Amino acid sequence: MRTRGNQPDVPVPDRPWSEIVPGLWMGGHEYRVGAGQLAFASVDEEFDLVQTLLRLPGHGPAAGVAHQVWPIPDGPLDGTQLAGVMRLAQAACAALDEGRRVLVRCYHGYNRSGLVVAHALVRRGAGADEAIRLIRARRSPWALHNELFVEYLRAGLPTVRLLEELAE
Repeated sequence: MRTRGNQPDVPVPDRPWSEIVPGLWMGGHEYRVGAGQLAFASVDEEFDLVQTLLRLPGHGPAAGVAHQVWPIPDGPLDGTQLAGVMRLAQAACAALDEGRRVLVRCYHGYNRSGLVVAHALVRRGAGADEAIRLIRARRSPWALHNELFVEYLRAGLPTVRLLEELAE
């Protein structure tokens, strides 16, 4: 399994967030500017709903912006964590249906945010591989490089959650 924690060769993204489909964005807390300098992304009022999977103080959003926080690891998820991912994807879809702009973010905007965004796309009718390809094309080829998350998406999060809960 390749994750940010054990893959130091994974490049920092060159922008704080990327629009995957109209109104649905994914991103992170850190990105590269100029000649490789690192910058921290702080959300103000650019989005109507911000979903945060790794919370860092001082990174927004602004007061009054809907903010859902569900910290998860960039690794194996238990049934409760998977249920939270599914709820976030459902909330993102509901916000999109209302014409709201949604940002799903984690550290670099590759894996955890990719899992939520991909599941939202699947809920909206995309196949798992189609959702993964779209995310990699719009965010980065490094998006969803956590192979376990790709396996989760291909199996279907409801199935993975059920199997995880049966194993407990």
